Amino acid sequence: MKKLLIPIFSLAFLGNIYAQDSTSANAGKFSFGGYFDTYYFSNLNNPLSRDNLGAAGNARAFDQKSGQFQIGLVQTKFNYVNKNSEVVVDLTFGPNGDLGNYGNLIGPLGGTTSLAIKQAYFNYKASEKLTFTAGQFGTHIGYELIDAPLNYNYSLSNLFNNGPFYHIGVKANYAFSDRVSLMAGVVNNVDNLYDNNRSKGFISQFMIVPVKDWNIYLNWIGSNEGNPKSDGKEANKSFYSLFDLTTTYQVTKKFFLGINAAMGSQKGAFQSDFDTTMTKSITWGGVALYSNYAFNKKYSLGLRLETFDNTSGARGLRNSLGEGTSVNSITLTSNIKLADGHLVLKPEVRLDAYKKLKGDINKESQQFEDSNGKFTNSSQTTIGMAAVYKF
Repeated sequence: MKKLLIPIFSLAFLGNIYAQDSTSANAGKFSFGGYFDTYYFSNLNNPLSRDNLGAAGNARAFDQKSGQFQIGLVQTKFNYVNKNSEVVVDLTFGPNGDLGNYGNLIGPLGGTTSLAIKQAYFNYKASEKLTFTAGQFGTHIGYELIDAPLNYNYSLSNLFNNGPFYHIGVKANYAFSDRVSLMAGVVNNVDNLYDNNRSKGFISQFMIVPVKDWNIYLNWIGSNEGNPKSDGKEANKSFYSLFDLTTTYQVTKKFFLGINAAMGSQKGAFQSDFDTTMTKSITWGGVALYSNYAFNKKYSLGLRLETFDNTSGARGLRNSLGEGTSVNSITLTSNIKLADGHLVLKPEVRLDAYKKLKGDINKESQQFEDSNGKFTNSSQTTIGMAAVYKF
């Protein structure tokens, strides 16, 4: 799951091609794998722009285009692991690869090769219980991942869309037992290749398995996200904080449940040069319920119900008047596994219903575009299918 801290040395790698040095039984193993996805979705509003982004331009994380065939993301993932260490190089390409790594847009010489690095980190196992990680790694916050094969639904939730996506820094994970662990780390600012100030962010996660097949993750990140003052030596006072709960329960062999709940706050400006004299915290948050039922090994059906509130305007999700807004979403997705599980078809229908602006003056100031290019719709429904091939 995106954003779940997957236990070290228990990573589910997408490929299983191994090469081992014959000179030593403990020399290590190399693996390579990846995936690519493609999709076609229709928008029943028939928007003139042929996109699903809404008035604020960010109503969807990845599946942004409608009425046209699209490539989502191509991943190539390399891994080397031996007895006490591991290195992961996770490279992505394509529209969704860029969108998930937007903070790496410009490299030191003005190029964009940094966009390809989704993850690049190593793990060092100092003891049976303690593991250190350094580099760029996916965030521990949230339920969903950038990786399409590891999500049940194809379209991504608003909780995912409001980040964070990745971190650059160091962290340590201590496993008290196979049912309890604690992670803590120090990172740069949120979702950026370069830190925007001299302050550092702090991350943490507490994982517990109360009973078999029930996992609970309590996550947090806190960071001063204010830009530097004019002297460049000190950051403006600003604090970003996000608490996140993710829990999953395999109720039966066929029935699965998951919940993601998050509450964030921002005091002062977030990575911008706007006025930072605001002393009152503004908040955002949401809850998503996930369920799916496997009818057999090849076919399953899943439902995601989500509500997300950004009426304070703390994050980017806004209406056509530039004000913060809220949304309720229903997503119904099927997973059809073919080619021995390498190919997964994901037919999906999704409804997003935003807070409607009332009054005649707002008839053309709603969230979504119609076929004439006017924003007359407060909701949108998309229907189509994605195909994900993993290797």
